[in-house]
This record gives sequence, C-alpha cells and structure tokens, in this order.
Amino acid sequence: MPQTPAAPASSDLSGRALFPHRHLLSIADLKPWEIRFLLDEAEQWARANRGHARKHDDRLAGMTQINAFFENSTRTLLSFEIAGKRLGADVVNMAAATSSVKKGETLIDTAMTLNAMSADVIVIRHASSGAVALIADKVDCPVLNAGDGWHQHPTQALLDALTIRRRKGGFEGLVVAICGDVLHSRVARSNMLCLAALGAQVRAVAPPTLMPPQVEMLGATPFTRMDEGLEGADVVMMLRLQNERMDGAFIPSAREYHRLYGLTPERLAIAKPDALVMHPGPMNRGVEISSTVADHPDRSAITEQVEMGVAIRMACLDVLTRAARGVEGWA
Repeated sequence: MPQTPAAPASSDLSGRALFPHRHLLSIADLKPWEIRFLLDEAEQWARANRGHARKHDDRLAGMTQINAFFENSTRTLLSFEIAGKRLGADVVNMAAATSSVKKGETLIDTAMTLNAMSADVIVIRHASSGAVALIADKVDCPVLNAGDGWHQHPTQALLDALTIRRRKGGFEGLVVAICGDVLHSRVARSNMLCLAALGAQVRAVAPPTLMPPQVEMLGATPFTRMDEGLEGADVVMMLRLQNERMDGAFIPSAREYHRLYGLTPERLAIAKPDALVMHPGPMNRGVEISSTVADHPDRSAITEQVEMGVAIRMACLDVLTRAARGVEGWA
C-alpha cells in the first residue's frame, strides 16, 4: 500500500495555504493534510453542537447561501440548511421541481442566473456527473458539491471520515469494508479516495455486476464474496441498492441480494468484535442491512453520521467563505 504523503511543516502553512481551494467539488482534488484540516475544523462544531449552550454563530451573517438541489434529497439538504443557519447565513433553498430547468432552461443559463443573484456560496446537487463543476466554472462565489451523478459526494466522505476518527481514533492500518452497490455510488467513490488518502485499507465488496471496473484506481481492493470482504474489518459501511440508477438486471431479487450481501448479525460477526457499522442513508432495511444491525446501540454509528454531517458542512461553509469575509490570511 502506498505511503500517505506527509503534511508540510505547520510553520510553512498559514491562512489560505491550509486550504487553497476556491470550491469543494471532489475528494480527488484534496491532499491528505487538507482533508485532515477540514476534519479538525469540523471537530470544534461537533463539540459545540453537542453542547447545551446556544448553537448559533454569526460569522456568516449578511451572507447568502443558495442550496440548489436538482435531485431529491432529505438528509443532505436539511444538513446544509441547518449548517448555514447555525453560522448566521441567509439560506435559500431552490427546489428543482419548480425551477426553470423543468421548463427547458440549460444548465449554463441556470448557472448564470444563480450568479446574477450575487450569492456568497452555492451548494449544488445534480443527477449528472460533472454538472456541479460546470456551474462552478461560471459563478463568482464558492461552490460545494452536494452530490453529482455517480461521480462525487465530498462532504459525505468527510463526515464519514470524521465519524470514524471520533470512534476509532485514526485511520492508519484501519480496515474499512465498503459494501453493496459500489458501481452506482458516488458516496463509495468519495469514501474510497478519502479513506485511502488518510491511510486506511479500503475494501470494495460487491457482486460482480455492481463492482466498478478498475476500482483499485480509487484506492480499494475488490472482493466479490461478502464473507471474505468482511473478515477482520474494523468498519463496515453499507450502501443502498440504487435502483433508480439501474438500467437492467443487476441482481436476481432483493431477497436473494439480502441473502448473499445483506449485513445481518451473523455476517457482522465475521468482522472484528468492535467493528463499526455505517450507512449513508436512506436505508433499505431487510435488503442491504437488517434492523438489528442498523439499530445496534454500540456498533451502529448511523445516527452519528447524520450528526457529523452538520459539523462537516459548517466547517466547509466557514472555510470556503473566509476569503470573502476578509479573514486574516485568507485573502
């Protein structure tokens, strides 16, 4: 396994040098130390959000955040909305069902319209891979990718990494099994890149029909037998079957899929005794994961993932708007 690149000396880094990116579009754009920087920034918000004191912070007061979601979402949209409001931003949600895109407007025209509204930060989810990067190239403010097609979902990977770090303490030598519909999952792609960059040993576990070609290039070792992929795993991350992205018969049936690849208590026992169970949601209970495992009080970190999502998105919104706010060292 390739060695994780060492971070530059802290004495050489200050302000904008810590995170030189204008947008957050893909985990592939980030160096390991830039990922760790975002995790460290999010940690303070994770602690603050758990406290009993007032959670509101005014550092984004007077700034406008547009959440432009061209694809349905519950967790991600709500998480970004809560994150922006806790930072004091004026948050506007743009519903795709009522947008001009439904009337035939091109993506470029939509980008120009959003830019003309002088937003300070735009969060975008789109069903087409690369659409978010296309919009980012046309606007004058930072853009955060909230998921684009099969491509990337960087804040999901970051919140998953934060959850793992808080539970396991670090990543070096950790065995993480990402299981299920890897082929159609932007979450899997972002997580494989992120966790491999941080030093984890990542496994992609899926039926042959749901395994991406050349998955090793994303930093993962492929396994097509569930039991082999789970053996000795420290973290088991389940993925839902994305039937809406499937064009053809990828599995015999949901029942047969559960029998061969569903995470049950018996199958979880193959992993390490303290293996952490994760799922980005929404879950198909009884298909990729049983309720007994999903709701396990000690092993499941699924609700904690949702909690860390708010902290990560607060950190990303804060960091990407520092230059516009004139924060020292971020001009």
